[in-house]
Amino acid sequence: MFAEEDLTRDAFLGGRVQAWQPRHGYRAATDPVFLAAACDARPGQSVLELGCGAGVAGLCLAARVPGLRILGVERQAAYADLARRNGVDVVEADLTDLPDDLRRQSFDHVIANPPYYRAGHGTAADDPGREAALREDTPLDRWIAVAGRRLAPKGWLTMIQMTERLPDTLSALSGGFGSVTVLPLMPRQGRPAGRILLKARKAGRGPFTLLAPLCLHDGARHDRDGDSHGEIARAILRDGMPVVWGTPPKTRSI
Repeated sequence: MFAEEDLTRDAFLGGRVQAWQPRHGYRAATDPVFLAAACDARPGQSVLELGCGAGVAGLCLAARVPGLRILGVERQAAYADLARRNGVDVVEADLTDLPDDLRRQSFDHVIANPPYYRAGHGTAADDPGREAALREDTPLDRWIAVAGRRLAPKGWLTMIQMTERLPDTLSALSGGFGSVTVLPLMPRQGRPAGRILLKARKAGRGPFTLLAPLCLHDGARHDRDGDSHGEIARAILRDGMPVVWGTPPKTRSI
């Protein structure tokens, strides 16, 4: 477990969410916030997060949508303990070896921020917790297969992933998902999208939809200190506005 002096208390959604995180290791930034904003859950529904870490995505989702039943799965004991301290209901388990009682449950939504890098690719992180969060041990197609088994009929999977892993993701979804919609997250105008948000419906029959990118920052380059997020990105990250899977409306706060 993390020692008290190795933790920080961090704010998300403009301070609406407070979460303990390790000072060193995997630290949630904007990706879990975007993931939570992309989930179209409604009050009274159930949500399972695979690989929840310290629980930031679930906390942000709960802050926006009241009355959800949210359960996290996390295999790293220290992070599972931290998520519980943050107020998240967590099962400590490997997603490929879930306990029997969880395998008997189904959920309206599954959300996930799987490791971005394939095994053996890139430079390994010094911290084992960060390494486990960023580089896959369990292949991406297993994450998606587990999500499909835990979803109720016509349930929704929502993910955030690196753009370069989109072909792998779409290939894995082809076995049991449809109605796939992809929203690229572009850091600045004219830059390639580094991340994608994706939602897919179990046994969905709708067409594949590729939306226009959401530009995260104003300006062509970073040329000043402070917050340079664009209006929509700022509303999501600061005010708790949901991701709109279509034409963005005027911004609004929760």
